[in-house]
Order: sequence, then C-alpha cells, then structure tokens
Amino acid sequence: MYEFNITLNQPFKQAMETVKAALMEEKLGVVSEIDVQAVFKKKMDKDIPPYRILGACNPMLADRVIAAEPNSGSLLPCNVVVRDAGEDKTVVSFMDPETVLNLSDSSELHAVGQEAKQKLLRVAEKLR
Repeated sequence: MYEFNITLNQPFKQAMETVKAALMEEKLGVVSEIDVQAVFKKKMDKDIPPYRILGACNPMLADRVIAAEPNSGSLLPCNVVVRDAGEDKTVVSFMDPETVLNLSDSSELHAVGQEAKQKLLRVAEKLR
C-alpha cells in the first residue's frame, strides 16, 4: 500500500499543530506545505474542506538517499496529508516511504525507506 492513515478527534487547525509537533519529535521537519484548499479556490473557484500536503524531511536520511542515487531526490520528501473530515475530525495520511524508495534498485534506499517508515509509524502512534 502507498500510505497509512489515522483519524484524529481534533478540528483541523489543532490537528495541524499536533501533527507538526509530532513530526518534529521524530526529527522530521516540514520543508514544504501546500494549501490544496487555497489552490483549488484560486485556480478553479472550487471549495473543498481544509486540505494540506506537508513535505516532511529528515536531512540525514535525505542525504543518504541522494548520495546513494542522486536522481532519487525526486522521491523526496515524505508527504503527509492533513485533511478536514468534518465534525471536528481530521484524517492524517502518511506516504509509505518504504514503498516509494523500493522503486529503486538501491539497497541503501531500501534501508532508508525502512527507517523513514519507522519514524512515521512512531509519529502516527504519538498522534493516537
């Protein structure tokens, strides 16, 4: 599977703060944030519930990936989707880095994918 997810019993804004803090505890910084709700509104005049894509990255792991296979930067960072599910619930969906990095033939990328997945699983567990 390409992702795993959890549902938080928190409104979207609170969940965003909670998710970012949990990522930082695992030394996964947010290097990008895409406000899909705002993009859809601006580009298509379409209203959707709050939906953000966070690009989470651990520089040490990213360095190993790029050093082993320079073009593999296209597989980074680990995306985390935070979306409003209504009724003060928020779904947090984590890209499975093991699945993504296993697209490469590099054993080093496979190892990094396993480590990154364990970090994200710990984040998900902290959010429960």
